[in-house]
Amino acid sequence: MREEFRTDLNIVSQLLVDMAEAVRVAMRQATRALLTADRKAAEAVIAQDAEVDSLFRHVEERVFDLLARQAPVASDLRALVTALHVAADLERMGDLADHVAKTALRRHPSPAVPAELRGVFTEMSGCADRIADKIANVLSKPDATLAAELDRDDDAMDDLHRQLFAVLLDDDWPYGVETAIDATLLGRFYERYADHAVNAGRRIVYLVTGEPATREPQE
Repeated sequence: MREEFRTDLNIVSQLLVDMAEAVRVAMRQATRALLTADRKAAEAVIAQDAEVDSLFRHVEERVFDLLARQAPVASDLRALVTALHVAADLERMGDLADHVAKTALRRHPSPAVPAELRGVFTEMSGCADRIADKIANVLSKPDATLAAELDRDDDAMDDLHRQLFAVLLDDDWPYGVETAIDATLLGRFYERYADHAVNAGRRIVYLVTGEPATREPQE
């Protein structure tokens, strides 16, 4: 029975890694669509979101089945609860990449962001990619120290978010309210994408150490 539980838990872990890799690719593609008006890339992200949702359901089903059949306690129970929380954060990251892609598609055939903002969104995308890569690595091989680094990585995203607002609030902003609203929402999508990765990292810290992360997970 114990060996069967370990096998099933390994399957859950691999599903989480698959989710993390999928949402990393999704945000990459969504950013390409955003900055280059790539319609095919945007449509691919939107289609792939259903795959992320399917992986999320598989995680839920397996975890609930294990809870019902095995009645785990202590570290085993912690592993299953952590898996549910992490899967929910990853699913939300996929949704946020989907939102970016839909914004790009709505503005097609024009780029969704003006030239003045492409630099900051390129940097936000790079930051999001590094964070997503790190959470995929942490899920593949749980490491509390590496997971805890995500809080510092998120600080870089917050700095970029503030830079974006500095441009949008400048008196010389020439593109009107609608473009400013789109850019504000896009900035929020990237910022929340990073926040959910940080949440997942904090869950891994708890899984490995049994102690809650220093800061509470963000809603």
